[in-house]
Amino acid sequence: MHVEAPPLGSPDASLTYDRLDFLLRNHSAWRLLRSDHAALVASFLHSAFVGPNKRVLPESDLAETLEDYLFGIRERAGENAFPKSALEYLDDWAQPQKEWLRKFYIDGSDEPHFDLTPSTEKAIAWITSLSGRGFIGTESRLLTLFELLRQISAGAETDPKARVEELNQRKSQIEIEIERVRQGDMHVLDDTELKDRFQQFMQISRDLLSDFREVEQNFRSLDRQTRERITLSEGSKKDLLDEFLGKRDAIADSDQGRSFRAFWDFLMSEDRRDEFTSLLERALALPPIDEMNPGTRMRRVHYDWMDAGGHTQRTVRDLSRQLRQFLDDRAQLENRRIMDLLRGIEKSALALRDIAPTGNITEIEGAAAGVNLPMERPLYRPRTKHVVNEIQLEVGDEDLDTSALYAQVVVDKSRLLDHVRRVLQNQSQATLQEICELRPLEHGLAELLAYLQLPGDSLKMAVDDSATEIVLWRAKSASGLPVTKAARVPRVIFMR
Repeated sequence: MHVEAPPLGSPDASLTYDRLDFLLRNHSAWRLLRSDHAALVASFLHSAFVGPNKRVLPESDLAETLEDYLFGIRERAGENAFPKSALEYLDDWAQPQKEWLRKFYIDGSDEPHFDLTPSTEKAIAWITSLSGRGFIGTESRLLTLFELLRQISAGAETDPKARVEELNQRKSQIEIEIERVRQGDMHVLDDTELKDRFQQFMQISRDLLSDFREVEQNFRSLDRQTRERITLSEGSKKDLLDEFLGKRDAIADSDQGRSFRAFWDFLMSEDRRDEFTSLLERALALPPIDEMNPGTRMRRVHYDWMDAGGHTQRTVRDLSRQLRQFLDDRAQLENRRIMDLLRGIEKSALALRDIAPTGNITEIEGAAAGVNLPMERPLYRPRTKHVVNEIQLEVGDEDLDTSALYAQVVVDKSRLLDHVRRVLQNQSQATLQEICELRPLEHGLAELLAYLQLPGDSLKMAVDDSATEIVLWRAKSASGLPVTKAARVPRVIFMR
């Protein structure tokens, strides 16, 4: 079983003998470093997952790749090296005692899939750091720390005067620097400073990619803890629904979920992405940075972030859907238990039907007839007659352009309602963003507003103002060229 130690920085995270002994015996990353096959495991998993930035691989593809890898090793080390088959090694690495790989099934497939565990990626990263570096930059890291402290101090300031004063200071510094540039006094980074900062950029980029697996693991741990609390809950059904269903999304509303959502919104911004691409291309074109041989993957690192973030986004969506289904199943089981109790009462009543009761069955304090007095009834009220003025109709303008009457956009709400019902046949809830992705908008904003008017007796809708979603659709610009438009709306959830 994988056991996580307290994070560094917590009160019980000091490097004591007991804590290190606990990690030595329980942490899967340490077990990997102590393994006799550590060289095989670390080198193969790095080449299969970390190097090409692969998130999930099916068992057949990963086993075939491992067979080719073992064949190359046996040619150099002899036929007796690593005698097991590739599938046996993969199953062994996914055992709870080692937990170097995560073996699971995805929806719509009966083939097992594999992914790295965060502990394994930490071990591989530490092994990679053992290689010596010819150049180690320190200035850029100090500047990064200084800028982080400045952001913390400015972001936590609640006094408006203090904030204005700090902004005025920064404004003065910028104006002084602008004046120096106009006079020709410009500070240009030398080769060492450029290498220092780009080395820091590459390190943070790789660390961010490896952090995604730990983010997914945190989401799965949160999902497991929520399920345990639901299972062990001894309160009433009302308390359970108020605690979990009232949040609508316990995973996305966590600290980890809000932080990841902010990162994903930043990454999905087209302007930010174009700016990042432009800055990266300009940096890679500089001769000192080109001498560092950053590699082809560094040129598309933000696309790797998008791939890894998209996989994490799908994991969060699947976990949220499974959690909602788990709650629905629990409510269904409770309703079934109520029906069993009612049937038991009916059976007991039928068994006692032929047994006449003895004594008084029930008692009432007294009997009285209900009396309705005639004068209590309301009097007749005549209906109000509406007077219609007789106005003579006049002929309108004959030159009126009637083409606008035939160019109106008509949104068929019945088709939209049928689409939502088909989506809800396979699931109990669906967001407006998911519904629009399955059937893109044809009439733009008018069709989007029509969705909000659908709820009635057979369809319910809930709005979460604490979260927002982006709905995309294709349209044509004034020049007739196709463009993509987007609308940011609060999270809308349709329910049966």
